[in-house]
Amino acid sequence: MAPGTSSIFASVILLLFLSVPAQGADSAPWGQAVVDPIDYAPQKVVYDVAQGDLERFERILDRVSFLNNLYEADPFEASIVLVLHGDEIRFFGIENHDEFGELMRRAQSLTVSGPIEFRMCRVAAHERGFDPEDIHGFVRMVPMADAEIIRLQQEEGYVFMQ
Repeated sequence: MAPGTSSIFASVILLLFLSVPAQGADSAPWGQAVVDPIDYAPQKVVYDVAQGDLERFERILDRVSFLNNLYEADPFEASIVLVLHGDEIRFFGIENHDEFGELMRRAQSLTVSGPIEFRMCRVAAHERGFDPEDIHGFVRMVPMADAEIIRLQQEEGYVFMQ
C-alpha cells in the first residue's frame, strides 16, 4: 500500500462503522411510547352490542371489565350498560346454558359489582325465538335497543360506545 493509504482505509472503515445505527435504532427510530398518568373519572357509558362471534363478544366483556376496574367499580358514580340486539342474544338463552354456561357465569359476575348491567332488545330477542322467560335473569329486557340507546344518551347523559 502507498503511504497513508492504510490510514485512509482505517478512516473509511471507522466512518462506515459510525454511520451504521445501533440495532435498536432501526426498530425504534422515534424512541418508545410513554404512558400518560391520567386518572379517569367514572362515567356513564352505554355499549351498543351486536356481536354474535364468541371471541369478539368475549373481548367486549374484557373491555367492559377493564373499564369497570379503571372506574374502581364505583356504583355511585359509574354506570356501564351493554344493550344487546344482535346474534349474541343466543349466548343468553337459558336453553343454551350447556354450551355458553361459562360465558354466562362471567357475564353475570360482571353485574355483581354494581355498575355493569345487560339490557336486551325484546324485538331482537323475539326475532331470534326468545321471549323474556327464555333469557337468564340477570338481563333486563327493554322494548327496543335503538330507543334505549337514544334514551340513555339524551335523557340520562350516557356516552356511546361500540
